Amino acid sequence: MKKIRVLIAKPGLDGHDRGAKVVARALRDRGFEVVYTGLHQTPEQIAATAVQEGVDAVGLSILSGSHGTLVPRVLDEIKERAGTMIPVFVGGIIPQEDIAPLKEAGVAEVFTPGTTTAQIADAISDIVKKG
Repeated sequence: MKKIRVLIAKPGLDGHDRGAKVVARALRDRGFEVVYTGLHQTPEQIAATAVQEGVDAVGLSILSGSHGTLVPRVLDEIKERAGTMIPVFVGGIIPQEDIAPLKEAGVAEVFTPGTTTAQIADAISDIVKKG
């Protein structure tokens, strides 16, 4: 069975990456292949890496409050570069009232504080398997 390949990225100027690293490690421990881009990635860099690495899903970790502008830009860049949509999930400090607009924009799932790494891994597996 092919391993699920996931890109974990930190868009924007947010300098806190502990959560992204925890999720990346947990996904690796569950058998995923994980590409971690590091801090301060632009939407263009994230999309280019996602296409270059041939990932099955993209995870964005955002704690800075900039999810409303950065996530749609990442989605647009992925669509433009990949020619199709790669499932994108978002984790971080996302206000409840912002979750529905993110999903309407095309985000597959939003993970807020308190979500376990097992729940994240299971949701990503389900999203990728559904295609």
